[in-house]
Amino acid sequence: MNGPAADDHSPWMPFESRRRARDEKREAVLRTAVHLFLEQGYHRATLNDVAERLNITKPALYNYFRSKEEILFECWALGQEQVDDIIAGINVSGENGLGKLRALVRAYAATMATEFGASMVRFNPRDLSPENEKTVRAAKRGIDQTFRRYIADGVADGSIKPCDPKLTAFAIAGSLNWIGHWYQRDGALSPGAIADEFAMRLTEGLATRSIKKKSALEAPDGNNSRKRPKGGHHEHHPRPAARAADQPGRAGHRLRRPPT
Repeated sequence: MNGPAADDHSPWMPFESRRRARDEKREAVLRTAVHLFLEQGYHRATLNDVAERLNITKPALYNYFRSKEEILFECWALGQEQVDDIIAGINVSGENGLGKLRALVRAYAATMATEFGASMVRFNPRDLSPENEKTVRAAKRGIDQTFRRYIADGVADGSIKPCDPKLTAFAIAGSLNWIGHWYQRDGALSPGAIADEFAMRLTEGLATRSIKKKSALEAPDGNNSRKRPKGGHHEHHPRPAARAADQPGRAGHRLRRPPT
């Protein structure tokens, strides 16, 4: 015997639809909040500002987050998840040390040019609860250790010149983190263009072998259009180029749900 027919006109949304709608609203809160935090500063931006930008009431925000500090932590977590996914992909790529380092530099630079990526370096961990601050600092150490490991692997396999992995990692990460401070999302350079340039600039001096790039001064038939000096050979120093590396997949904005 068949049960009662489903009411197609039920006022209640199916469970999966309700959960998806809730996740979409949480994501809207986070995107609006991170934009305001970066624009005005975490301490100056208020939850009233976030609610007003979303055209909702402040109490409505508490349906999705318990506090402003929790929102800040979730913004950081979304950026960190992108980096975690990047590293996971690179670790199984089979590249040598230089290839892994180049891929990480490129993908990390592109992440820093996003708002959630910038939240990883623009905000002070001391503004978080002790537990969340501990999580953030541990993640930062993990990223530093990954840079060091790729550099050390490159020195060991011969793809990177002998160097101090710790100091080299500090120099590279410092340059990349500053992207989150100066990058303008309405500027002339796209995140991809910045990522490509940083991947080349920050690793070309470390590579043990140069990859010859075709010069814009060379004719289509491969002959150099510049006139060679008489009585001698033209000395050509090829400039190392970054190996093309596909950017690992980004995190799919896996929004954390508040504990029940």
